[in-house]
Parts: sequence; structure tokens; C-alpha cells
Amino acid sequence: MSNHRRPAGERPEFQYVPREPRRHRYLDEDDDQVDYAPPPEDDDVVTTGRHAVVYDDREVDERHADYAEPVFERPVYEDPVYEQPFDPEPVYEDGYGPRSYGDARAYREPAADDHRAADDHRYDGHAYVDEPVRVDEPYEAHAYPDDRYDTPPHEPDAAFAEAETQIISAIPEEIPPTRAHARTQARRRKQAKGRARRGKVFGALAAATVLLVLVGIVFVGGKMFFGGPDAPADYAGPGGPEVVVQVHPGDTAEEIASTLAERDVVASGSAFFNAAVQSNAMNSVQPGFYSLSTQIPADDAVQELTDPTSRVGQMIISEGRQLHDTTDVQTGAKKKGIYTLISEASCMGDAGAEQCIGYDDLNAAGAGDLSTLGVPDWAKDSVAGVPDRDRQLEGLIAAGSWDFDPTAGPAAILQRLVTESSASYEKTGILTAGNQVGLTPYKMLIAASLVEREAMPDDFSKVARVILNRLAVNQALQFDSTVNYALDTTELATTDADRAQVTPWNTYASPGLPATPISSPSIGALQAVEQPAPGDWIYFVTVDSKGTTLFTKSYDEHLANIDQALNNGILNSGR
Repeated sequence: MSNHRRPAGERPEFQYVPREPRRHRYLDEDDDQVDYAPPPEDDDVVTTGRHAVVYDDREVDERHADYAEPVFERPVYEDPVYEQPFDPEPVYEDGYGPRSYGDARAYREPAADDHRAADDHRYDGHAYVDEPVRVDEPYEAHAYPDDRYDTPPHEPDAAFAEAETQIISAIPEEIPPTRAHARTQARRRKQAKGRARRGKVFGALAAATVLLVLVGIVFVGGKMFFGGPDAPADYAGPGGPEVVVQVHPGDTAEEIASTLAERDVVASGSAFFNAAVQSNAMNSVQPGFYSLSTQIPADDAVQELTDPTSRVGQMIISEGRQLHDTTDVQTGAKKKGIYTLISEASCMGDAGAEQCIGYDDLNAAGAGDLSTLGVPDWAKDSVAGVPDRDRQLEGLIAAGSWDFDPTAGPAAILQRLVTESSASYEKTGILTAGNQVGLTPYKMLIAASLVEREAMPDDFSKVARVILNRLAVNQALQFDSTVNYALDTTELATTDADRAQVTPWNTYASPGLPATPISSPSIGALQAVEQPAPGDWIYFVTVDSKGTTLFTKSYDEHLANIDQALNNGILNSGR
């Protein structure tokens, strides 16, 4: 509120020098508050927010040379009676002067010719001292009887006060909370409580939704499993002709149900599934082939599938089994060959009216084309030169548990067995292990069949070493098992007449390995040939009924071991 008019009661002789008006403005009450920044040293116009202050270029007092802001001298009056000492304005307890910043909504620019510095200093007439910055209240002029200048009640130097522009010098660092701020905090707390209430409501709604979904699942599942207006289609019976259905390893009840529906065993997969989940016997169903009636109720389908007699095409080939049947010389008992096992496993139909693949049909199919039978490439050349076509698949069907479709036909069944057997042999390393022992993969298979028939599992690797040592010196193997193979007999001790018969398999009459494997070797026997035990043995003989076998390099020791076997009755012939 600068007053640039001549003061009231001024004497005509007084030389009054008017001061140049200061350009300034006061913020309106609705203006936004802005942060204060000290004016730069070299600029004439300093902008703070939307407002600007123009500084005049005036001479700076030497006492204030350290300050960047311009300093103006107090006016000098001719009559010393009017000069009064400068008295600082009172400072209130709140540290903000007569007007509190919390009550003011306007910000006013600091005047450049103020005796207080912008960094919270006050001039006491001699030097600047630190003091919180005050905001001066505007005042009205008062007239006094002695015609002096209009002087406010609390301002000793009226002329100096009249020349000063009233501003807000600075903003306190910490602003006390206002009523508007309190209302904002209250509004936020109210909104937080509202969000909490809405979260509880939404949680309750979510729980209710989950419950409704579960009820729906139970309702629909109950109708599916236990019947109702929408029960799945099902046959009433009595049933049609049988079909063979395969259960694959890892099949679930749903997958089995789909298979049965495709083969027309049941009217729908859902009907079978509903019946299957209620039967504990379904847990005993194993992978394989099953002969089931067609167009039967789902409950009957479950009963047929879990009946052990419904399983077909299952057989077990023991280690050392041959393709053809053999007869024990001692007892006359017949030992079933692989072809017989396949024939029996292929039977279908009621007892007394069963239909089976014949033994002769299988033997004929086994003598057919090698490619059709699934003979692997690593064995084709050797198998093609076998002197007896009926024995060309010997050893190519591995020992183990087998499942096949009995309706597939003899050649298809043999092709399945040979192909899967070749894959199991190749897993042992037969394709590369022969390089270390000097044998082809097929000859490795032949040697493994000899190990299987001549030794107990604990002695497999030693017998394999004897075979390799004899082949290395071109010495006849002289195994009784090779004599028995050509005769389709089983006997631990052979006669001189039998050993004298020259056949492609008799290793007494011919050096080297027999023409084909003499049985289906186990994987253990094949691995023994691939990694034989170290040793220089040439001879071995079993000396007791427990299977004790003695190995030696010396022929004289071997003869002594044979005498021991004879004394124990091991080498006595039944003929």
C-alpha cells in the first residue's frame, strides 16, 4: 500500500523529494499459492509462478555489498525533530508476525528495497540479525495535531514506512494444517472405510458365486452318474458278436469308454464311464486285448472287461524257449515252443467252441518273406542264408510278456513280435558292442542263446568268455545244447551217436557258431556277451544238481571235473 501523495500537514518550505513509485501487486485471495524462490542476481525480472517483480537499477550501499539484492538508503529529512529511531516490529509466538500464513490465501512478492534479506534476516539499524520472517498487516494513516506525517500507531518512522511496499517476504518451511486440509483428511478416511465395506461385500458375493458353481457341478454330475431325465444312452441287451478291444498303457476310464463306444460295445461312452467309476474291479484292468460282446448294457461291459477270461492274445515267453516244441529225454514231457504259445493265446469263443490260430499256420508264416515278418536290417543277410526256413525266426522273438491281437492273422502277429523284440535288443547296444568282441549283431544274438542254454545267470559272463576264447583259437565249442537243438530234444548229456550227427547247429561236428540262435535269449545273456568276464578259460562243466559250474584252462583239470559230475549223476544219459 505505497502512498506516493504529499503527506498531510506538510510545510511549504519542506523540500520533499518524491520517490519513484515501485511496481508491485498484491495477490488476490483466489490466486494459487506458489513456492518462493530468491530472485536471480543478473535478471531484471524474476518470475515466481504467475507473478513478476521488476527490480530497479540503483546504487548499492557498501554495507550491503555482500547481498545480491539492491539496498536503498533511508530518506533524509531536514527537520531532525521528525527522525525517530527504528524500532523492529513485534514478533508473535507463532513466528509469523501479525498475520499468520495459515489465514492468508495469497502470496505477495518481496520488495527489492526492503531492509530485510530474502533469507530470513532483519535489519536492526546496525546489522542484519536472524529472525523468522513476518508478514506485516496493512494499516491506515492517522492524522496528528502537530501536522506531522501520517504515521501508524506502531511504526516509529512514518516516512520510511510509507515508502515501503507491504509484501509477504517468504513462506514458512512448515505450514500448520488448515481447516481445508483437515476436511481433506477426513474425506480420505471416509473413502477408505467405504472401500473396506465394499471389499467385504465383494468377498461375500465371490464366495456365494463359488458355492453356486459347486452346487451346479454336483447337480449336473449327479444326473450324469446316477441317472435322471438326461441320463446317457445305454443298450438294454442281450448283446451281439464279440469284438477285440485294446486297452493301451496309461489309458484312463474316459479313454476306455470312448474306445468301447467306437467298437459298439456300449451305446455311449458316458454310460460306461458312469458304471466304471462305481466298480472297484476297474482298478485291476491291465493293458492288453479283450474280447467283449457288442451292444450290451454298460454294467455288463464293465463285468466282461474285468473278467480275466476275457483277456486274449497274452503270453509269456520264458528265457531259452525255442520256436518249436521239444521233448525231455528223461521224462518224455513236452516243452511248448513259441508257436504253440501263440496258438493258445489266440483262442477266442466259448469253451469247446474256441477258434485259434493253428501251430502249422504259424510255422508256415514264420518261413515267409523276411520284410513282411519284420526282420531287422542287421539280421536280414544272415537270416536269408539259414539252411532251414522253418527256423529262420529263431532267436528273433525275445523272451518276456507279450500281447497281440488274435484277429490280426499269423503273419501280422509274428511281424509285431519280431519288430518289438528287435527294438528291445537294440537298446542293449547290440549294434555297436560287437565291435569290441569281434562279432556281428546277429552272431552276438547266437552267442547269447548259447549262454542262455548252457549256464545259470550267475555264470553268464564266464560262459560268454569261454565262447569268445574258443572262437579266438578256432576250437570247436562242443556244446550239448547245440546237439539237442537239431533233434528237438532236451537232455543234459548227449550220446555219442547224437554228437556224431552233422547238422548246421551241432558244434561237435562243426567249428564256430551254429547257423542260428538255438533259443530266445534273455537281455541278461545278451549283455554278458557284450561285456564278458575277463579270463583265460577254455572248459567248463556243471558238477551237481545245484548248478555249480567249474571253469578251467587245463584239459586235465577239465577231465577231473567231468569225473566229479559223473559221480554226482549229472552226466548220466537217460538212454
